[in-house]
Amino acid sequence: MEYLKQNLISKGSAETIVNSILSDKESWVDGKKTAGSQAAKVKRNLQLSRDSYVSKLQADQVAQEISNNDLLKSFCLPKSIHGLMFTRTGIGDSYGMHVDNPYMSSGRSDLSFTLFLNEKDEYEGGNLCIQTMQDVKKIKLNAGQIVIYPSTSLHAVEPVTKGERIVCIGWIQSHIKSSEDRNLLFNLNAGARGILAAQGRSDELDLIFQAYSNLIRRLGD
Repeated sequence: MEYLKQNLISKGSAETIVNSILSDKESWVDGKKTAGSQAAKVKRNLQLSRDSYVSKLQADQVAQEISNNDLLKSFCLPKSIHGLMFTRTGIGDSYGMHVDNPYMSSGRSDLSFTLFLNEKDEYEGGNLCIQTMQDVKKIKLNAGQIVIYPSTSLHAVEPVTKGERIVCIGWIQSHIKSSEDRNLLFNLNAGARGILAAQGRSDELDLIFQAYSNLIRRLGD
């Protein structure tokens, strides 16, 4: 699995976050300020300063929601959720194809995520484009939905042609560095939990969970 889409927060919670971050009118800055030298050449958006009180408050809430989501925890095996920021992409703005820095001041980027905060019919364009092995996936989700994908992927945000795109982005340092290993562990855990739900606990299932846990010990950093 190259990326995962999931409902994270309610539409009402997403609207509350939007109202909160837009109320801080003094802390929005040019997005180029946090981009690497190459990414800055193709980045046109606004972002809420991470140092602002509102940004810290809402970022902590989003990180907690991710930490509490069992499916996301199984997919990411998060060691830390870091670097969260809120961005606005208006008419004519975009973010060209780029890859995220492998190491940031806040941690290693194994997985990147975008939490969509306003409804997709409130703006035109603004698709998140993720380069996969065979093609480019275009993703535009409803308010409160999140997509998580490997930070090794080339990705972009298409130009917005109407309205404004408002999202929260961030990164996850996983206990498991390899995307391939994470995917294997995710499938193993999902299969075991499916058997548990359908058939209940068994000695054989205990062995599967034992192998899963010990694989994390072996593969983790």
